[in-house]
Amino acid sequence: MFRRTFWFSTGVAAGVWATTKVNRKLKQLTPESLAATAANKALETGQRLKDRAVGFALDVRDNMAQREAELEDALGIQDNPELPAPRRYTAIENNRSNPKYVDNQTYSYNRNEDH
Repeated sequence: MFRRTFWFSTGVAAGVWATTKVNRKLKQLTPESLAATAANKALETGQRLKDRAVGFALDVRDNMAQREAELEDALGIQDNPELPAPRRYTAIENNRSNPKYVDNQTYSYNRNEDH
């Protein structure tokens, strides 16, 4: 009798365990759960790619600065060279007080005159 009770309870426990496992797997295979899993994996992959791209960009920037310094040393370029003083030239001198009117010149509106 104890033997039958033992095997009966063992069978019930195995059935409950198997049913629980199957129900969990069915819940994982629903369309909503699959979509959520795919979205999470896509976000993780995107984050990893972003981290790698940022790391690559920082490496490129560091190496670029190092190479620039090497080239400046090789060419003898200073960091802060003295710039020449700015030159200021007047493009057009305007000595007349009223620039609208031009003295001693007449203008013709005939366009054929120039040819």
